[in-house]
Amino acid sequence: MLTSRWIAGAPSEADADAVRALVDAVATADGVDAYAEPARRDIAALGTGGGRPTTRHLLVHDDSSDGGGLVGHALLDTEHPDDPVAELAVVPARRREGVGAALVDAVVEEAPAARFWAHGDHPGAARLAARVGRRRVRELWRMRRPAPGHEAPPLPELVVPAGVAIHPLRVGRDEDAVVAVNNRAFSWHPEQGGWTTAAVAEIEAEPWFDAAGVLLAWDTATEELLGFHFTKVHAVSATVPEPLGEVYVVGVDPSAQGRGLGKALTLAGLHHLAGLGLRTTILYVEGDNAAAIATYRGLGFERDAVDVSYQR
Repeated sequence: MLTSRWIAGAPSEADADAVRALVDAVATADGVDAYAEPARRDIAALGTGGGRPTTRHLLVHDDSSDGGGLVGHALLDTEHPDDPVAELAVVPARRREGVGAALVDAVVEEAPAARFWAHGDHPGAARLAARVGRRRVRELWRMRRPAPGHEAPPLPELVVPAGVAIHPLRVGRDEDAVVAVNNRAFSWHPEQGGWTTAAVAEIEAEPWFDAAGVLLAWDTATEELLGFHFTKVHAVSATVPEPLGEVYVVGVDPSAQGRGLGKALTLAGLHHLAGLGLRTTILYVEGDNAAAIATYRGLGFERDAVDVSYQR
């Protein structure tokens, strides 16, 4: 018998450990994380008093005498009450047994407007989304350099536009300028927009953070920040077989568009990652951003995975 319950208050140590074990098992089986980075931070913080106060955890257990304990988990993010977001995972051995249906039904009962992210574009996710009246609305592509089965082409030479200087982030000095540029550049973006200095501080506290890999483009005449590129290095894990570079986020102030800064900042980051000896680099881009996709393909990236947002 399947039973579902929302964690109320601080989770028990047993619940926290069971959720993390389930998440790790799914990542190992699928070769892709079932949760985006903010959700993974929340899951890692379960039982520690950390994590975002706007997230809730749903557990589905098999309570039969020969059941397998925790068989499903969903995380519901209500940071934006008018746009709740859910992600979920089912123990691989218990798929197609109604666990996913129990999860999505409970999420929709709690948050009728919830949209669902499916990482890896699994056919089962499409069936679950249809069950609760959600349709495929948005694609987030993961692109990879080199393309699978190919050698990476040489990186083009970095040419910095006239009147621009690119320098690493100065921790404790540049964060306000980065936040301002980010929020102008991504005012339209449901996840990347709305940064705060506290959000940047959280990134700086991550084990992977390296200020030398955060590259800022400054106007040499006005000393104003024009754009930035956060790079990231993924450590080896269940979903990362070797150290992996990432074009984590590239932002250019709308007032500086047309100066070639996006390509220059991207290249600056790619040269930095190559200098660390990393053979493979990934990035994420909206599937309908044809201009950005064309730029990345010109640098040797090709699509190798898709995440899908299902909405009403």
